Amino acid sequence: TVRLTHLDEDSIKAILTEYRILSATVRINCDATADDLIDVIEGNRVYMPCVYALNKIDAITMEELDILDAIPHYCPISSHYGWNLDGLMDMVFEYLNMTRIYTKPKGQMPDYEAPVIIRGNVKPTVEVFCKKIHRQLINDFKYGWVWGKSVKFNPQKVGKAHVLMDEDVIQIVKKI
Repeated sequence: TVRLTHLDEDSIKAILTEYRILSATVRINCDATADDLIDVIEGNRVYMPCVYALNKIDAITMEELDILDAIPHYCPISSHYGWNLDGLMDMVFEYLNMTRIYTKPKGQMPDYEAPVIIRGNVKPTVEVFCKKIHRQLINDFKYGWVWGKSVKFNPQKVGKAHVLMDEDVIQIVKKI
């Protein structure tokens, strides 16, 4: 905890009593105001996940890097040498709960430059993917070919309900 300049113990107890919180352990990690405490109690504030990108790891020793390993949610990088930038991107996508799905036109290589992003807590099914591309595509959908972690074989024929995983590649086959 830190030294509080805006709140004292009596005002914290008064605010908690007003919200009928009679028995609680309160831990404050910043110099919070009464409004900050009320926002947390009412749930008005949304806390976003964070990733700490620790740059210039090329300038420290392995022992110092081991010490940094105690920091939660961190990713060591070196922008000068380009070390672990892919790891940072993977971590950002994971923390933001985003799934990247790559498209593959028939007879061509997959397009790894522009993935289709499925966000949030929605299961990334083939149906959700099709609706993300175009709302009419799911009506014309016959089956899909998928390459990646979500299938046993590469490629594997899948239906609308198949759940895709991050960095899967999909080719849609439409009805004639």
